[in-house]
Amino acid sequence: MTDGHPLRFGFVVNDVDTEQDNYTTIRLARRALSRGHEIALIGLADFTYDADGTVRACAHMPCGKDYADDAALLADLQSDGCPTERISVDDLDVLMLRSDPADEMVERPWAPGSSLLFAQLSALKRALVVNDPMHLTDASNKTYFQHFPEEVRPVTCISRDVEEIKAFIEARDGYGVIKPLQGSGGQSVFVVTPESGGNLNQMIDAVLRDGYAIAQEYLPKAKDGDLRLLMLNGRPLEVDGTYACIRRYNDSGDARSNISAGGKYEMAKPDADALRLAELVAPKLIRDGMYFVGLDIVGDKLMEVNVDTPGGINMLEELTGLDFSGRILDDLERKLRLRQHYGKTLSNVELAML
Repeated sequence: MTDGHPLRFGFVVNDVDTEQDNYTTIRLARRALSRGHEIALIGLADFTYDADGTVRACAHMPCGKDYADDAALLADLQSDGCPTERISVDDLDVLMLRSDPADEMVERPWAPGSSLLFAQLSALKRALVVNDPMHLTDASNKTYFQHFPEEVRPVTCISRDVEEIKAFIEARDGYGVIKPLQGSGGQSVFVVTPESGGNLNQMIDAVLRDGYAIAQEYLPKAKDGDLRLLMLNGRPLEVDGTYACIRRYNDSGDARSNISAGGKYEMAKPDADALRLAELVAPKLIRDGMYFVGLDIVGDKLMEVNVDTPGGINMLEELTGLDFSGRILDDLERKLRLRQHYGKTLSNVELAML
């Protein structure tokens, strides 16, 4: 609540019909509802720019206010029994952008960029839009982390030239990692070793089918998995001294630790290297309005910055019993109380990172 009034939250997702009940988006939406706020889920293809200059959307609304779990809320949102309403996006208090561009690469490559244009227009009006849509256009690409300090990044080559990629791997004694420039969930990620031999060409070809390839130095600590550290306002998210941090690993022989690729997870406490890395990347995250972010860390190196759909809140809450989603909502409510006093004299980026 802000001065006793419920807030209006909009969550932009790829498609409401393809949402899953273990997504962080649904957990945040249910917790917002339980606080008395209003929520709406909006798909990437559901926006309209009206002739009067208003950004509107065909939004899925829940039937009730109190749900036993995330699955119950999502079932309502996806059912024919609950309303689909044409709402004014400009009248929302918070618009959270929670779609994954990688899921649209084949069928709807136009969708992510188009939705960001609508979000940029809304950020000029009333809504606090997070992560900031002006900078999210650049940050959604894996080249984004090349703009962070060199010491936090693994040595990287980005190319579509097969020989360039091979030379990069050869210069590192046959070790490396190859993955698509655009993509997520561990898809088409290959760990190259001297034993890869004749398979190297097939690995490179598989990645190049999706566009540019990233070749990175192999970090030996990767065999033990990676850390996913969630950041809020440019700082590690924590509740009661517990960091929002999990170790992701795979004991099946698969090199990928992504949960969506069969990886496992457990709570972890970030070590000094991870916390120093978080401190080093904070200034750019703050400058760019990257409010809620997931850092993927191996040792003292940053492997990826997830600015689109940082997840794991549900897993963290189940492992610890702590209210990480409530911590995020507390922070958003605080920002909106400040907005009442400062209005639009604060830019979207400034308000997002206060």
